[in-house]
Amino acid sequence: MTAAVEVEAPQIVDGLSADDYHADRTSVSSSGLRALLPPGCPAQFKYDRDNPQPPKREFDLGHAAHKLVLGEGPEFRTIEFPDYKKVAAQRERDEAYELGLVPLLTKEHDMVQAMAEAVRQHPVAGPLFTPDSGKAEQSIYWTDHRTGVRCRCRPDWMPTPQENGRLVVVDYKTAKAVDEAALQRAVYERGYHAQAAFYLDGVKAAGLTGGQEPAFIFVFQAKTAPYLVHLVELDFPALTLGAARNERALRIYADCERTGNWPGFNDRITYLPLPAWAEKRDHEEYA
Repeated sequence: MTAAVEVEAPQIVDGLSADDYHADRTSVSSSGLRALLPPGCPAQFKYDRDNPQPPKREFDLGHAAHKLVLGEGPEFRTIEFPDYKKVAAQRERDEAYELGLVPLLTKEHDMVQAMAEAVRQHPVAGPLFTPDSGKAEQSIYWTDHRTGVRCRCRPDWMPTPQENGRLVVVDYKTAKAVDEAALQRAVYERGYHAQAAFYLDGVKAAGLTGGQEPAFIFVFQAKTAPYLVHLVELDFPALTLGAARNERALRIYADCERTGNWPGFNDRITYLPLPAWAEKRDHEEYA
């Protein structure tokens, strides 16, 4: 068994900007750990960390919805055009990005307003996000005792626990579909179960739980009208699988930091079979 390492004290930071949080190079986040594992690899993780990419338009709606629902995040600017075909619209969009604002076309502005209203009207999500009843986007830092890796997380929202109440960590996500089957696929394929386990480790390490086991709730919202909301708490096997993924990624990260070697895929030729479903599909299509 590996001996526990000396750890740096946990730290809770209020008011840290998202840009400063993401620019940190002394710790690793949940998204960073997920990028180390397939289909990613350490070499790609290091390149992306060292070469931050410009804002991606597909995230604009999510950022704006976060701002309206949580009250935290970058401000947005409405672009009074139906699309970005005209040069003037493109210019306004690029200026907004340069100012750190989220550009939204008129129809997108109306859409995120309707999304936020749907959350406010939801019988569970609405009260959960009541202003002044919790804290949005606190930055939490701690050291993994097994590997000595400094970790960080930034919960979207943590309602203030009632007296002797259980701490709830809330994560708000927008999605194309929020039915149970779609969410099962999204949670597994995007590693959200690993995110939940990681954030729960963070709040426990920071001493925020009051001695009780915390809960992690996903608030998923569809990006098409009527902007349905689906709250999800993962079961124990899902969190266990996520925690195991995190441990593998932490050990990879620790080894890469120690050796300075961030490997890509195999240097050898991979003997590659087709997916397990390929033969069955061919028989069905060409029989």
